[in-house]
Formats: sequence, C-alpha cells, structure tokens
Amino acid sequence: MTQAAPNPRPWLTLAVVGAAFFMTVLDVAIVNVAIPSIQKDLQIREETVQWVIIAYAITFGGFLLLGGRMADLLGRRRIFVGGLILFTLASLVCGLASSAGVLIAARAVQGVGAAIISPAALSIVTTTFTEGAERNKALGIWGALGGSGAAAGVLFGGILTKYLGWAWIFFVNVPVGALVFALTWPLVPESRAQLGHRRFDAAGAVAVTGGLALLVYAISKAPDVGWGSARTILFLLASVALLAAFTLWELRTEAPIMPFRIFRIRSLAAANVVGFLLGAVIFANFFVLTLYVQQVLGWSALKTGLTFLATAGTTVIWAGVSQALVTRYGTRPVLVLGMLVLAASLGWYTQIPVGGHYWPDLLPAYVTFALGLAFSFIPVSIAALAQVEPHEAGLASGLINTNQQIGGAIGVAVAATIFTSHAKSLLASHHSPAAAFTAGYQHAFWALVAIALVGALAAAVLLRGEKLPVGAEARVPAG
Repeated sequence: MTQAAPNPRPWLTLAVVGAAFFMTVLDVAIVNVAIPSIQKDLQIREETVQWVIIAYAITFGGFLLLGGRMADLLGRRRIFVGGLILFTLASLVCGLASSAGVLIAARAVQGVGAAIISPAALSIVTTTFTEGAERNKALGIWGALGGSGAAAGVLFGGILTKYLGWAWIFFVNVPVGALVFALTWPLVPESRAQLGHRRFDAAGAVAVTGGLALLVYAISKAPDVGWGSARTILFLLASVALLAAFTLWELRTEAPIMPFRIFRIRSLAAANVVGFLLGAVIFANFFVLTLYVQQVLGWSALKTGLTFLATAGTTVIWAGVSQALVTRYGTRPVLVLGMLVLAASLGWYTQIPVGGHYWPDLLPAYVTFALGLAFSFIPVSIAALAQVEPHEAGLASGLINTNQQIGGAIGVAVAATIFTSHAKSLLASHHSPAAAFTAGYQHAFWALVAIALVGALAAAVLLRGEKLPVGAEARVPAG
C-alpha cells in the first residue's frame, strides 16, 4: 500500500466533511414535523405522505454499504463529492416539488446521496487522523454531530416550517452543499485503497443494495399492512434471499465488495451489534416523542422543535467528555454506561401523562437522554473503526452506518406497531383518543427500555477484554 503524506490541515478537513454528514443526519428527522404542512399544501393522502420519509430511509439504508466500499476503491474524495452533488441537487428538486410523485422520487435520490456521503466522509476522517487520542477527539466531534443531528433536525424543521414554509427544510441544504463543494477540493486530499486490482464486485453490490432496500421497505410498511400480511412476509423473504445470495457470492468471489474477514476484528463486530440496537433506540425515541407532543399535547411544529434544543445542545456539551473518557478508559465502560443512561431516560418517558408539561414531565429526560447519546454514539463509532486497516475504512464506515440505519428502521416499526395496536384496543373500549395514544406511547417506550438494556449487556459481553489503542502509533492513511 502506498503511503500518503500526513494531512497538514486535518481539523479543517473534519469541519468540511462533518458539515456534509450533519446535513444527511438532519434530513432523517427534519421532515417529520413538516409532514402535516406538506400533506396540506400538496394535497397528499395519508397513506401516501409517509413515503416522503420512507423513500429516504429505503435508499439511505440500502446504499450505505455500497457507498462505503466505493469510497475505498474509487477514491474517498471523488465519491464524497459525487454524493454531495447528488444530495444537493435532489434537495433543490424536493423544495421545488409541486406534486407528491416528484417529492417522493427526489427524496429517494436524496437518500442515495446521503448513503454515499456518510460512509465516505467517515472514512476520510478515519484515514486523516491517527488511531488513538487524535482520532478519538475527531470522532468525539463526529459523534456530537451525529448524536445531536436527529434532535436538531426536529428543531430546525419546526423553525423553518413555521417561518419560511416546508420547502425551506430542503432549500437550506443547497447553499450548505455548495459551500462544502467549494471547500472540499482545497481542504480534503484524495485517498483510496491500493488493493493491486481495479475489479469492482458489481454482482455483490446489486445483491446487498437490493436486499437491504427491500428489508427497510418491508419493515417500514409492516405497521400499516401488518407483520403477518402476505406482502410483508414476501418482501422479507425476498430480502433474506438476496442477502443470502450476497453472502454466498462474497465467500466465492476473488474481489468481494465486503470481505467477511473484517468481522474477525472483535471490536468492529461488537460495535455493529450495539450500533444496531442504538439506532433502534435513537430513531424510535424521537419518532414517538414527536408524535406525543404534537398529537397529545397539541404543540405546534415550532414549539416541538424548540423543545428538542435541550437534547441537541446537551449532546454537544457531553461529547468532549465522552471521547476523553474513551481515550482514558476504553470503549467498553463508557458504552455500557451510555446505554444504561439511555434506558433510564426512556424509563422516565414511560410515565408521560395525558396532560403533560415540558417541566417536569419531559425536560429531565431530554437532558438525560443527551448524556446517554453522547456516551454511547461516540464509543460505538470509535470501536467500529479501531484496528481497521486504512484500505477498509470505507467498508467499516458503511457497515456501522448501515447497522444504525437498519436498526433505526426496525426500532421505529416496532414502536409504531406497539403503540398503534395498544391505542386501537383502548379506543375500541371507549377511552379518549388522548388517553389511548398516551398509553400506546408508554408501551412503546417500555419496549425501547428493553432494547437499550440489551445493548448495554451486549457491550459489556462482546467488548470484554478489548484493549483499543489510545495513543501513540499512527497508522499511515491510504494513498
């Protein structure tokens, strides 16, 4: 593998790619609070409007692994810029959309762009900073961006929808994308894996992308059509068949898109298991909370967004503490503590009342959840990339992003199924809508408590004995 000169401006590189990554995280949640306005303005039916969210989730979750490996093989900066252009142009089309079909199609393309940006950006960070304290600091900032992104998305979505209109939740990406594009060329050096060949595993790419996209679709639609419906079962079976074919192909081909030997790195394997559970908790938490404060408490999009400022802001504050603790004590104790704190804050949410108030019903848990978010998202990111060779940085980045996205889709689907079924049974027995919905949300939060506790247990068991580097010897970035 050829060696590249050290990046003379690594923190500026982090700022550039971090800004693009933050946009992709924002766009997972920023649409949620604008859905009522979009539905009214474009006159979209209830069963159709949810595709504004689902279309992005399907392509984002489906293309992440492909995007990460393409970054390794074809050039991390090149692929990052390609994803950035795709994401920015799709955002512009979303804002200009005058029909449901155009908006949903543009959201799907936007998801592809996000799936290319996220792993490419993270692999750039991984190969820019040497393993140990420096990379941990960088990943602490990265974790703050990712951990606070969902909460910030709800905040910005509420403000933009209220004062400028829903189209601006998409238009805001255009100037940011243009600025990042302009700064990428002088500040982000090119790097790629030198594998001695230029073969690209097209068959593996098609199989894994199709399998993951079908999986996200089946899971996302299951709460509406039923987990036992023929459509859900058929799509899940098709997804399993494609992923099984992908696995068999990867074990036989000479140049696989995902060499399974990477799972021999114990910290990476453990981080992906915990990352899957963490994604389920994070996505489902914000999803259920947004429904509660809007449907039960009757808060506006703006007020809903402002309430999440406590989570977004506090996550950023705790991120520095989290990375410092990981550097000193390792990933395992910090990650276990983070998942336990998340479980505790979710336990608080299980007591939300019908006539709730910001204080004391929500704010303590908002702040506590932020602590757990920083103490879990950052160590899981560090563990996922520790001990990974530079030529597989994109692959490792794609893997952890994929598991978090798939986990998020499953978490939201499970939470939606639980609260919907429980609320329907209470409505049938003549409970008020507010009481029925609140009870449904409480049951959903209990399920999320269980998931967080399983995540803490998985971190404690799977990361046992792992001694991740905290200093010193640097791995030279791929050139």
